[in-house]
Amino acid sequence: MIKIPARVLIVDDEKDFVEMFSLRLQSQGEKVLSAFNGIDALDVLEQNIVDVVILDIRMPGMDGIETLKRIKALYPIVEVIMLTGHGSAETAVEGMKLGAFDYLMKPADFGDISLKLEAARKRKDEHEERIRKAEARLLIRRSGDI
Repeated sequence: MIKIPARVLIVDDEKDFVEMFSLRLQSQGEKVLSAFNGIDALDVLEQNIVDVVILDIRMPGMDGIETLKRIKALYPIVEVIMLTGHGSAETAVEGMKLGAFDYLMKPADFGDISLKLEAARKRKDEHEERIRKAEARLLIRRSGDI
């Protein structure tokens, strides 16, 4: 079976982490984009198709929660995995209430990240398929065939 690469955006203010994590995901065959703050993340999303965002909660300027709110308002189908290195599980749960797919605590095991990434991408793909089917049914109804 051929694996279709996920289009992943990593958003974290720790540049070394982003670079290492990007290399690791790319070695797994994923297509990776990066941003080092929330504003840049929104710019990347505006210019690229992204399946999953891996988003740090604590960043200077626009934090992860505000970035998540904006992502979900503008790109509701994009899945977001919250990432925190500060033991802030409460904030991560808040993010899930706001639409994040899941969260991970730093340092996260790469195997766990890969599993959550694949599950998030699958959920996005399923959501897009339901939308396509609904649009097709709507077109059929509008054409008067039903």
